[in-house]
Amino acid sequence: MSSAQDLRKRIKSVKNTQQITKAMKMVASARLRRAQMKAKSTEPYAERLGHILQNVASGIDAGAMKAYPLMAARSVKKTAYVVIGADKGLAGAYTSNIVKYFVHAVEGKERNEYDVFTVGRKPQEHLKHHKYPIYNSYAEFSDKPEYAHAVAIVRDVTARFIAGEVDEVIMIYTHFVNSLTQTVTSRRLLPVETPEEKSGSTGLYLFEPDEGAIFKELLPKYLEITVYNALLQAAASELGARMTAMTSATDNAGELISSLNLEYNKLRQAGITNEISEIVGGANALQ
Repeated sequence: MSSAQDLRKRIKSVKNTQQITKAMKMVASARLRRAQMKAKSTEPYAERLGHILQNVASGIDAGAMKAYPLMAARSVKKTAYVVIGADKGLAGAYTSNIVKYFVHAVEGKERNEYDVFTVGRKPQEHLKHHKYPIYNSYAEFSDKPEYAHAVAIVRDVTARFIAGEVDEVIMIYTHFVNSLTQTVTSRRLLPVETPEEKSGSTGLYLFEPDEGAIFKELLPKYLEITVYNALLQAAASELGARMTAMTSATDNAGELISSLNLEYNKLRQAGITNEISEIVGGANALQ
């Protein structure tokens, strides 16, 4: 059985840990609201840009589409995966869920049939440790991404696609539902597939200078906003997972403190009872 002094030290240590987890929970909660707003605010823009892209594409004949390398569909011999994760830990199963999804996606493939672009230090460390073929890594912005980060990623993967080094690009990220639910999902970035326009939403457009020039400019913008929205979704998911994990850790610390206090009180009570017994025994011996 632990001594009273050991129990006091453990109680103090757990209380200090509880203060840290509680502070991290509050920080994650405050940042989550901002990240959630940014993620939700970019979704309508990304969706509308996709619809505009589809409208422009409808005015270009199939033969002319072959002139756009970002839409060149070919037999897939090599795939590039963009795995978006976290730079930091203490976020529950957030990173492990992403890694499991990726491992399942490449299951049965040879290592020379795919490359990996990692976003976040945690997935990069895990995949590097298990000898997965990492082509490039991005870090230090997983919980606060900027549009420039999406531009850099898109520039990197499109250069490899246009050069014919990879035949498709798949993005794996976590879609934010709420602070308790985050869903790992995947999306094909390249070759670009224009989203289908909802029935009744098409309209008449006048293009200046022409559909081809506008379409050429819209393609990289569409990729950039798609990746940027995925980065924002991942950031909100990371903060939501961390807030949930720190809430659980804080609650568990409280339960442990209660258990240790109960054990400490029992030990003190046993010590007091023993001292009383010794005093009574001594008094009876003197009679």
